[in-house]
Amino acid sequence: MPICDVCGKDESLPYRCSRCGGTFCSEHRLPENHDCAGLSEWDDPAGVFDSSFDDSVNNQGGRGGGLLSSLTGAGGVLGYFRGNVSYLFLALMWLTFFAQLVLERFLGLPNLSINVFYLTSIHPEYVWTWVTSIFAHGGFYHIVGNSIVLFFFGPLVERYVGSRKFAALFLVSGMLAGLAQVGSSMLLSPGSLSAVVGASGAIMAVLGVLTVLNPGLRIYLYFIIPVPIWVLTIGLVAINVLGMFGAGGGGVANAAHLIGLAIGLAYGQHVRNRIRVPNQLQLGGDRGPGGPGGPGGRGPF
Repeated sequence: MPICDVCGKDESLPYRCSRCGGTFCSEHRLPENHDCAGLSEWDDPAGVFDSSFDDSVNNQGGRGGGLLSSLTGAGGVLGYFRGNVSYLFLALMWLTFFAQLVLERFLGLPNLSINVFYLTSIHPEYVWTWVTSIFAHGGFYHIVGNSIVLFFFGPLVERYVGSRKFAALFLVSGMLAGLAQVGSSMLLSPGSLSAVVGASGAIMAVLGVLTVLNPGLRIYLYFIIPVPIWVLTIGLVAINVLGMFGAGGGGVANAAHLIGLAIGLAYGQHVRNRIRVPNQLQLGGDRGPGGPGGPGGRGPF
C-alpha cells in the first residue's frame, strides 16, 4: 500500500503531486503542505494557483515579473520545460548526433564537426565545445547507452531537486568532466591530441545524486540482474579507476566519468537534508504510477 512521503501514513487512495512527483495523504497533498520543491522553481513560487488568466494576482497589482518570469512562468514560452528538462536534454543529444552525421558522412566535413562539437586538447579555448561536446557522441551505441540512463534516472533527480537545478547540475558536471578529461590527457601526454564527446560525465553525476539520496534504489542491470544503485556505483568506480591504469582498453573517458560521479555525490550530499525523498522507491518490476522512471518503473542500465 502506498505511503505518504511526509508522515509515512498508509494511504489507499494516494495523491500524487504533479510538481515534485511525490506521493501524499489527503493532509499533505497540497504543495504548500509538503514543502514542494516545485514551488520555488523557475521563479514561479505561486504557480500552483496561477491560471495565467489574471497576471495582476501574481505580479502585485500588475507590475511585471521580469523577463525570466514571463518566459518560464505559466503560459510562458519555456514553461513547458518545467519538469521536462531531462527529456529536453535527451532530444538535444539526438539532434546533435544527427547534425554530426550530416556534417561528417553526408557533407564530408569532419573538421568542421570536430571544431563545432568536440572538446579537444588542441583548442580547449573553443568555449562553445564545452557545452556542445556534452550532447555530441562518438557513435550509435555510445548515445544509446547514455540515453537509456538519462531517460530512466534523469526525471527522478529532476523531481528531487527541481528542473532549474537539474539543468545546472547536468551542464556544469558535463563541462567540468570534459575539461578534466582533456586536461589530464594534456598533463600525462603533452603534445598528443585528445578529444572528448558525450554526456557520460553528466550522466555519472545523475547517478551520483541518486546514490546519495536513494542508496537502496533497486535497478535491473541489463534488464535482468537486480542490484541496489550503490553497488552499481562502486562497480563503476572500480571499472574507471582500473581503466585509468590501462585495463579494459582505450577510448573511454575514465577521468570524465570519475569527475562527473564525484560532482554528483557531492551535490547529493549537499541537498540530501533539504529535500524530501520517497520512503519507498525502486526501479524495476511492475510498472507503477508515473510511467518510465517513476515509482515502480523499470530502470535498466
